[in-house]
Amino acid sequence: MNKLLTIIMPAYNEEESLRIVLPKIIEYIKQNNYELIIINDGSTDNTLSVLHQYNINENRFLIINNKVNLGYGGAIKKGLEKASGEYIVTIDADGQHALDDIQELLNYAIKNDADLIIGARKLRKGTMGVTNYYREFGKFLIKIFAKILIPNKITDLNSGFKLYKGSLVKTYFKICPDNMAFSDIITLIFLNQKHLILEKEISVLNRISGKSKISTLTAFETIIEIFNIITLFNPLKIFLPLTLLLTSMGILWGLPILLMGRGLSIGSLLLILMGILNFMLGLICEQISKLKKMYLGLN
Repeated sequence: MNKLLTIIMPAYNEEESLRIVLPKIIEYIKQNNYELIIINDGSTDNTLSVLHQYNINENRFLIINNKVNLGYGGAIKKGLEKASGEYIVTIDADGQHALDDIQELLNYAIKNDADLIIGARKLRKGTMGVTNYYREFGKFLIKIFAKILIPNKITDLNSGFKLYKGSLVKTYFKICPDNMAFSDIITLIFLNQKHLILEKEISVLNRISGKSKISTLTAFETIIEIFNIITLFNPLKIFLPLTLLLTSMGILWGLPILLMGRGLSIGSLLLILMGILNFMLGLICEQISKLKKMYLGLN
């Protein structure tokens, strides 16, 4: 088996899509001698049965069955534990990703010695309904939060079509969440660790069947996970601006009263004290962050 590339595909209730997608991807890995890992993430339909129907009984095709639903990130992490490729690509099981793009991303990564290639999607005008525009707005908010906390020029942060250097993604995936935020967080980790990240435009096909698992809750979960990962890598990025805000508000509130000879107000003193306490908390978190990164083997 060619150890160059492993394809990881999480699947949750994708019975109908897999009947169409699976024969094509099996033929693809046979032609290129790649490794394929599909994770049935606790599906309640016949996804597992479909996978076994198309199992080619070769070591290049591995089926992982999660008895319960671990979530998108949890399923990918199961696949990463078993992946052996020098490069690892993640794709969806809904038929929206073109197989030709896998080779494009791989060639692009090798040519540029990139650590992560993001398959960047474009908004398909005229084919996206109101719900899709609503999702795009949620993605926009996530991107804004990410840019504020970790400056970057990435246009499609949460694309599920990503190609990684295997050694690097295996170093970081254990600190990523099990939910849909995995795609965003793993990218932010690569950014924080100063790895080379490039984007390459990909085709986006119509979903074969089923509905997207992304919801409003997904956006909130992702924002929380972004704050969590920033707290791990650079907590002062959060605590320092809040300290400056609280202290400035306290000074601006109390200064006019002080100039009138009436002393400092309780409200202004409280804000200044909160700012100082917040700064001290940030310093403590910074020390904890350094210890945790040392334990995890991160820079």
